[in-house]
Amino acid sequence: MAEGSVSVAEVETSFQKFAVHGDTKATGKEMNGKNFAKICKDCHIIDGKNVTTTDVDIVFSKVKAKSARVITFEQFNQALTELAPKRFKGKSKEEALQQLYGLIVGKEPTNIGVTV
Repeated sequence: MAEGSVSVAEVETSFQKFAVHGDTKATGKEMNGKNFAKICKDCHIIDGKNVTTTDVDIVFSKVKAKSARVITFEQFNQALTELAPKRFKGKSKEEALQQLYGLIVGKEPTNIGVTV
């Protein structure tokens, strides 16, 4: 692994945290479209210029199974592979994907504006 590269296990940990966010029945193995958009927003994959919420929705629809409403971690990785070159233009696919992983690792869902 290259210097500064991120392990897939670390990315999967963040995937699971976002997958169960706001869904008491979720197991952490699959993520719905709402939480996929949330992970993209909270981790700044959506930058408003190169990657928009529309791009994220399109990629989600592309990687999920036809009748499914959720994606697995493998499909999540596939989606990131599609978004990475858009988010980091001018970088190699592998380099862009590593940078995208770097944005995701260690992140948890945030609840902005929630008062307790």
